[in-house]
Parts: sequence; C-alpha cells; structure tokens
Amino acid sequence: MFDELKPLPPDPILGVTAAFRKDPDPGKIDLGVGVYRDAAGNTPVLAAVREAERQVLAGQTTKSYVGPAGNLEFNERIVALALGPLAAGLRERTATIQTVGGCGALRVGAELIRTSAPEAIVHVSDPTWANHEPLIGSAGLRLQRYPYYGPRSRAVDFNRMHDSLSRLPPGAVVLLHACCHNPTGAELSPANWNALAALFEQRGLIPFIDLAYQGFGDDLDTDAYGLRVMAERLPELLLAISCSKNFGLYRERTGALAVISRSAAAAAAVATHQARTGRCAYSMPPDHGAAVAARVLDGSLLQQQWNEEVLTMTPRCPSASMGSSPAMAAAHLEIIMKVPTRLIMMVFWKVAMSWAMSSPVSRFFATVRLPGAMPAQFTSNRSTPWAARAPARAASTDASLVTS
Repeated sequence: MFDELKPLPPDPILGVTAAFRKDPDPGKIDLGVGVYRDAAGNTPVLAAVREAERQVLAGQTTKSYVGPAGNLEFNERIVALALGPLAAGLRERTATIQTVGGCGALRVGAELIRTSAPEAIVHVSDPTWANHEPLIGSAGLRLQRYPYYGPRSRAVDFNRMHDSLSRLPPGAVVLLHACCHNPTGAELSPANWNALAALFEQRGLIPFIDLAYQGFGDDLDTDAYGLRVMAERLPELLLAISCSKNFGLYRERTGALAVISRSAAAAAAVATHQARTGRCAYSMPPDHGAAVAARVLDGSLLQQQWNEEVLTMTPRCPSASMGSSPAMAAAHLEIIMKVPTRLIMMVFWKVAMSWAMSSPVSRFFATVRLPGAMPAQFTSNRSTPWAARAPARAASTDASLVTS
C-alpha cells in the first residue's frame, strides 16, 4: 500500500526550529514557530498556570473521558473571556465545543460550514496565516481572497477591503483576524470594525473570526472589540479560540469553537453537529489544558494574577518580533525557507549585520529580494518592509470609514 508514497519536503518552519536546537552558537536566535519568549529567550510557564495545574492535579480523582464537547466549565469561561459582557445574553444562542487547539477550532468550524452549506466559499485576507487555507480547504471548502494589506501605506487598505466584501453574496463566509493580524501586523481600527459590522448586517455575510492572540495586541478587552461588535449586531458568527499564546498552553493544544446562531433551537442543533465532528475526528478532546485554563478563569485572585501576567507580556510583542506583531517572525521565515540554502545564508548574514549596526531589523527586508518559490500572498510586495504595528493600527486609505 505505501510503496508508492514519495517523501514530502520538511515543514519549513519546523525545520528552522530543529536547526536552531542543533546549533551550538550561544548567540543564535530562533526564527521558527511563532511563540512568545521572554527577555532570556524562554517560553515560560505562567505562574498562574503553574498554580492552576497544581490545584487541578491535587483535586483530580479520575482520568476518564470528558465527553465530545470537552470541559463544559472551560467552554463557558473561555467564551465569557472572548465576548465579555455580551456572553450572558448570547448564552442560549451559543454552542461551544472544546477543540484540539485553535487549529482544531478552525477545522471543526470548516466542517460545520461544509455540512450546513457545501457550496459555501470562505473568503480570507490577502495575505493570511499560512495554515488557514490548508486547514479550511482540506475540509472540502473553496477559498477566495479579499484585499487587506496595502504595501505602499503599510497598513490595512480598508477602502479596497470594504469594496471587495460589499460585492459578496448573502451567506458568504469571511475569515477575519480578531487582532494581531498574521502575518502583516496591520490592525483594523474600531471604526473599521463598526463599518464591517454594518456591512455584514446589510449584506447577510457570516464572519468566521480567528481569536489567536487575545491580550497580545493592546489588552484582553480592546483586542476583542471587533469580535464583540460583530456578535452584538449579527445573527450568526463562528469564533475559533486559541489558548496557546495568552495562557502559554502551546503543547497542551487547548482551544474552542463557539458558534452563535439565530435561535436557541439552531444552537442546540449546531451543538450536535459539533460533537459529531469531534467524535469522527478525534473522539474526545484532551483534558489537561482546558482544566487548567478553566481554573485560571474562575474569577479568583488566580485570574487577576493571570491578567497581570498577560499585561507584562504585551509590551514585548511589538518590539521583540521581526516587524510588528507576535506572529511576524514566523511569517518572514516562511518566505525565507522557500528559497535556496545559499540565499538563506545571505539573508541570515544581513540580519546579523543589521543587529550589529543597531538598525531596525525590519529594514533589511526592504533591501533583499527573495527569488524562487514564494507564497502567493507575498509575491506582490517582495521588497516592501513590514509596517510598524502602532501606525498600522491607526492608518487607513479611507478616512470616511476610519474616523468616527
């Protein structure tokens, strides 16, 4: 059966991480998988998470399955974190399932869309996170791109984005990054979100929101502004949540898919399909990460401690990454690893020289042309430096839709 299989090339990002671990150079820098690191280069276990783990393990009496929907306490609390004061009023219309990380949430959401509307097209930003299209497309859905980033303004090209989305038919699904857009770091402003909510309401569009970095942009509430505007105004919404970054639960694969429906009856039906999808894919979700996150979010001093820890991580995210957002280092390396080894060495040499000369590392991307097989979403702006995060958030090419 397997004799005819040909080996696939190694994952470019994971390959960088493997090379980093083998490199004995004490001055090495890991530009592989995008994870938070402190000033010492470590990805720490948060103190609140460690204490929550201690409490969970001390009180645990069984390792039995938690059920297809996962940890129900976690589901309720993680949605409350995302939706804030709206969560209570939307509870009857919301169906939530614990998933295997944020990626699992995206895939379960895609399967739900395919079950509900097999001919649906999911529209993603240009560019978007490299794994969005494989995760969603492998569920059998078609994908199309809408304009998002303006290389010349180095910000969201909201005029083109709004114009493109305004031509979509009712029922079209639009994938949106809640905050910390990956890979550009260019953020939608509150006025942009308000305009999109009005457009989606008018056109009958369905948002599929990826909330992977809540707390890593400005703060936990500000980063959820657009999501909450959409949830308040629209009858239907899909929300993929990841606990990898703000809880530091990367290897625990902890996430959730929350779906807001038009009615409580529709939400109950959605819950059955969520459970069946999870059952068919992985049977039961893992327990540990969700149990820990649920304990952190219990409203006690532990949650307050976690809030403070997230606030201490936030200032490092724009400055420590190569460009502007917590995810951008990985995005840049996805480009680099598509080209020959000789060119990779040249690029890394230019990085080292940039640091040695105390110049912003992001400038070197403006001077290096990377030929060869590059991701399609980057081919239109190969030599354009990435924008600084703060000005990108405020800027737009359509003042009438930004100022309010």
